[in-house]
Amino acid sequence: MTAEGYHALDEDLKRLKTTERPAVIAAIGEARLHGDLSENAEYHAAKDRQGWIEGQIAEIEDKMARAQVIDVSKLSGKQVKFGATVSVIDEDTEEKARYQIVGEHEANVKDGKVSITSPIARAMIGKESGDVVEVTTPGGVKAYEITKVEWV
Repeated sequence: MTAEGYHALDEDLKRLKTTERPAVIAAIGEARLHGDLSENAEYHAAKDRQGWIEGQIAEIEDKMARAQVIDVSKLSGKQVKFGATVSVIDEDTEEKARYQIVGEHEANVKDGKVSITSPIARAMIGKESGDVVEVTTPGGVKAYEITKVEWV
């Protein structure tokens, strides 16, 4: 994963531990004061929320423990590989796009970040500026010309 992705996970973990966890513990304590727990919807909702938060914390801690953090700013080269920011042009529509190839959990197409396991990233790996890649999409095969490979 990129250093930016690792930092985002760390921030999410801190938020869960310092804000979400104490809030749900307080909600459980307050719900207990309302009497019979077997019919207390607030209590059961808070316990469900607590289970979800603890699951998220465990999942993030596991990802961070197994992560290989790669500083993209120290990478270079002409070939597309993990961390590269690739500018492409759709050969059919002439539409331009720019994608950074990142780890699976960092992917967010709206932000221009595609997973290393996505079809477009797999097609671009090892290619260079000027190469044309074909990607099988639900709408059929799309061809993209790589116009630029950057390391930012």
